[in-house]
Amino acid sequence: MDDEFDTSMSSTETVAPRDDLDDFFDEFMSSKPIFEDKAVLQSNYSPEKIQHRDEYLRDIAKILAPSLRSERPSNVFIYGKTGTGKSLCVNHVLNKMKNIALAKDIPLVIVPINCKLKKVADTEYRMLLEILKHFGREKASTGLATGELYKELYECLDTEKRAVLLVLDEIDTLIVKAGDEILYNLTRINPELKNAEVTIVGITNDLTIMDTVDARVKSSLSEEEIVFLPYNAVQIQDILHDRSLRAFRSGVLHEEVIPRCAAYTAREHGDARRALDLLRFAGEIAEREGAEQVLPGHIDNADKRTERNRILDIIKSQPKQFQLVTYSILKTSMKEKLNLVTNKRTEFVEPTTTGAVYDYYNRLAKDLAISMLSLRRISDIIIELEVLGLINFKIVSKGRYGRTRFITVGLPKSLYGEVLTILREDLNLA
Repeated sequence: MDDEFDTSMSSTETVAPRDDLDDFFDEFMSSKPIFEDKAVLQSNYSPEKIQHRDEYLRDIAKILAPSLRSERPSNVFIYGKTGTGKSLCVNHVLNKMKNIALAKDIPLVIVPINCKLKKVADTEYRMLLEILKHFGREKASTGLATGELYKELYECLDTEKRAVLLVLDEIDTLIVKAGDEILYNLTRINPELKNAEVTIVGITNDLTIMDTVDARVKSSLSEEEIVFLPYNAVQIQDILHDRSLRAFRSGVLHEEVIPRCAAYTAREHGDARRALDLLRFAGEIAEREGAEQVLPGHIDNADKRTERNRILDIIKSQPKQFQLVTYSILKTSMKEKLNLVTNKRTEFVEPTTTGAVYDYYNRLAKDLAISMLSLRRISDIIIELEVLGLINFKIVSKGRYGRTRFITVGLPKSLYGEVLTILREDLNLA
């Protein structure tokens, strides 16, 4: 007999006595579920109809459509904050194009790469390996020169006449980690090819990322730009209502649940993904309680429980420049004082100023060899961080000496250590 775990029960074994868990599972299995199809509320779900994004869908389609005629479209960069539907819309258009290409035998290849995944876009070398993998060309992770990988890429691309769409989601991560040289090299592929044509589709939540790249890279890209605006409260309500019809059993949602859920997320820059997560979590809480309906109180409870995750998700998803500013605010706000009684130093937090943040940011950006933004752009980022609820600020008039912006960190003190750890890891700080 194989030495594998055997889940069968011999005749001599006795059945374990029932306990509270057995009663719980019996009750759970016999109760009516809250959800009809929970997957509809998850972030990887692709609806057949995307609401309130018709203009963006058409713009993306118009730019990329020439590839269905074996012509090379313009490179395109798609900007927008988290939860505005960028990746959803791009994937929707590409799926339509892929189906048309299959039906009409059009030589179209779509290469989707998430640059935020670990060991995918850390270096130019790894990115090339990932692209080659999509063409069935597995290569050793070390030992080859980058030039050899480019030569291999040229060969596998040029085996036939075809259009290739290289879709780089979270492209800002690639630029920050691997540098902008790879973008320049990728845009220079086409002159080396006789048959294939390559177009770059970049997706990013960093509106300033192209300000950090070299001028020759910008010139070589010659990209078109589409900027996604956040959803408003009414649009979020429409999305939630549409998804809820398939996600929940009929009649289980109280009429105030969707408006309240939309109100919570509209204040957070119209993040539809956050709204769907909140609605799903509220349903899960109701189900755990054995409730027959999802009530407004379940939304309140879900919001409180997810506040910590919300803050950490915002910190993790911030573009690098935003993370640098956030880190600079935290570090310039944290002070130490000596307790004369215990003779020990204790940390405390006090308001900082834009000037102090800017000075610290400049030193940090220089140490990390990252392009420095202007004071005006730093001020814009500070305003955006205030909108996200990570900080608060007030402007105090100093008379003839001008005005000073005093910044107060809006995070719970219990999260300081965790947030700093995340930022240090993402920024590769010692």
